[in-house]
Amino acid sequence: MKQVWIPYTGAPSVLEVRQAADPEPEAGEVRILVEAAGVNFADLMARMGVYRDAPPLPAVVGYEVAGVIDAVGPGVPKHRLGASVMALVRFGGYSSHVVVEDVQATVRPPSLDAVTAAAIPVAGLTAWMMLEEMGRVRAGDRVLVHSAGGSVGLICLDLIKRRGAIAVGTASTSKHAALAARGYDQLIDYRVQDYERVLADGPGFDIVLDPVGGDSWGKGLRLLNPGGRLICFGLSSAASGNRRSCIEYARSVARIPWLDMSPVRLIDANKGVFGVNMGRLWGHQERVSTWLQGLVELWSQGKLRPRVHARVPFSEASRAHMILHERENLGKVILTPD
Repeated sequence: MKQVWIPYTGAPSVLEVRQAADPEPEAGEVRILVEAAGVNFADLMARMGVYRDAPPLPAVVGYEVAGVIDAVGPGVPKHRLGASVMALVRFGGYSSHVVVEDVQATVRPPSLDAVTAAAIPVAGLTAWMMLEEMGRVRAGDRVLVHSAGGSVGLICLDLIKRRGAIAVGTASTSKHAALAARGYDQLIDYRVQDYERVLADGPGFDIVLDPVGGDSWGKGLRLLNPGGRLICFGLSSAASGNRRSCIEYARSVARIPWLDMSPVRLIDANKGVFGVNMGRLWGHQERVSTWLQGLVELWSQGKLRPRVHARVPFSEASRAHMILHERENLGKVILTPD
């Protein structure tokens, strides 16, 4: 099989394609012939050496794939062979073949192609966890979504609008027209405007979804109404370049409003802070698989609209990472085996 490896920390150019033996499924497992693999910001942070959950380097990363089951282990029904599926993987997704537990491989409808399917698991489940499980978004809620043009931001929009809530997003001006057309009610260019100042005189928010971290979390807390929820799902401010910077990481951590997020302050403010990390839910695979099946059903109903920004071959994996580093993407970046 072919795999994209991170041999050591560095810029996107360190990524390299290697050959390896095809993995074999064991009891209760299936092997997927991968047609598409999703690229996530966590992959970039792993390559930079600032992602604490990443495996030791050299390693193959990647959290999500879509393809066809081409082998099954003992105990797995033979009818699973040939099934078109999508799955979360605990790293190793940048591979032409992956092995997962049978419960992790969710069947996709024939009309859902592999490239689009690979854009759903991580972004869709993150959005579901934040808005359906933690945020409990309801009609009339005001929701602030950072990185509105990313794959998570777009699926969040679908879930917000499905519940009849109001969506305000931050994104570069070049993306505003497309995001407004998809349904965002207000958009702010975070690069040229202080979004807190722009929104401070407004009615406030019931939910703030923030993958940025640092002082952005403090701004989100201040913009919340009583009863509001700040949901943190990343720390992208610690990886503003494409190489590791210990100074930048330390600055980002130092800007986190630790006191304002303390239980005593939250009690007095009647606000809540939640954290989401899909990479820490491997002990709850059946529950997560149920959510993924729900997302597939929403796609079938036309209520979920994953957008693929770029399809990039394994041999150009560095370009896929650069697209995310430069914040060029409107939607998901997908890797495909050459």
